[in-house]
Amino acid sequence: MAHFSRSILPVVARPRSLALFTVLAMAAVPSTADARIAGYDGVWNVTFATTRGNCSSGYSVPFTVTGTRVSSAGGGRVSGSVNHGGAVAVQVSVGASHATGGGRLGGAAGAGSWRGIISGDQCSGTWQASRT
Repeated sequence: MAHFSRSILPVVARPRSLALFTVLAMAAVPSTADARIAGYDGVWNVTFATTRGNCSSGYSVPFTVTGTRVSSAGGGRVSGSVNHGGAVAVQVSVGASHATGGGRLGGAAGAGSWRGIISGDQCSGTWQASRT
């Protein structure tokens, strides 16, 4: 028993060392929110369907998710964000056409709605995404 008391004594006697060790250990482990955000990372293929207006349907655009940022994986300018719960907000522009959209990602799929001006026509619709 004396051996146990003596071996723990240096740790208890130096509370600053223990506090520093605890802070460093906590910083090395990602938080639950960080783990959930990283869960959306990758390339997503997004297909757009028009439900209102004279815009073509079926266009596919690849998006990249890195942490909380959404960006283009090719095919226009894409910017946006995704939160830890999967809610996503995106702005897309290709030439004079531009649109905004929102929805939710989860696992390997996502869905939402969009609206914008495509080739001069006001349109809106839905989108479906799948992680590639």
